[in-house]
Amino acid sequence: MAQAKPSMPAPPPTLAEVRERIDAIDAELLRLVDERASLASVVAAAKAAAGEAGRFGLRPAREAQLLRKLLASPRHGATPALVVRIWRELIGESLMVQGPFSLAVWGGGDPARAVELARLRFGAAPALKQARRPEDALAAARQLGGVAVLALAPDNAWWGRLLAERKLRVFAALPCLAAWGPLSALGVAEVEVEPSGQDQTFWVTDAPQSASAVELALSRDGVAATPLAQAGGLKLFMLAGFYQPDDARLARAPGQLSGVIGAAPGPLDV
Repeated sequence: MAQAKPSMPAPPPTLAEVRERIDAIDAELLRLVDERASLASVVAAAKAAAGEAGRFGLRPAREAQLLRKLLASPRHGATPALVVRIWRELIGESLMVQGPFSLAVWGGGDPARAVELARLRFGAAPALKQARRPEDALAAARQLGGVAVLALAPDNAWWGRLLAERKLRVFAALPCLAAWGPLSALGVAEVEVEPSGQDQTFWVTDAPQSASAVELALSRDGVAATPLAQAGGLKLFMLAGFYQPDDARLARAPGQLSGVIGAAPGPLDV
């Protein structure tokens, strides 16, 4: 019996064929992006009907859950950075349609990096202004739709002021991808801080002990803490997990003046 001849591999597509396929995908992408963008006004109308017209639409936990779901989906060529950047732009544009949305950025010793992080996290849609002082950025965040992005500077304990704030809370740790560098800024706004499933809580104390001693004391109570900054007699720690302000373990921690100043989703690529 004659053996069947091995089949020849299909020739690779020509450059013209690849370009034609890209053009078709671009057209379909535009159609889908346009459809998604148009839903922002529908969301705004639904919120108005539900009596939520005067509320800032930012929902950090929901965004993080959406992005984690997308990053967990099978992909062949799209990197986590590409996926996050595209959807951050879509989300930012949607928030702009729903109501006021603006950024105030204080960058400490590296203003350009802080602006870059703000744009990576919130997209190009919201207006952005650079603040001369942390107090100016926090004041802007008290306005409807206002978000402050503030650098973690070694000589400024702006985060300690949040202990006295009624509504302002840390809700974002920047950058949101570990691949984009170490944690170097925080996002603050008058938004509801909810657990996303993989979170980091930010806690401040005036404990006179060293940061390592406070970290050890917390660990004995089952709290994993990482020192982030200290200035002006205060220390800022990042706690692994989502902690409520009245958590008994934190009440037993060193310090007379202490408290939770917010929480944020952990890096999306970890």
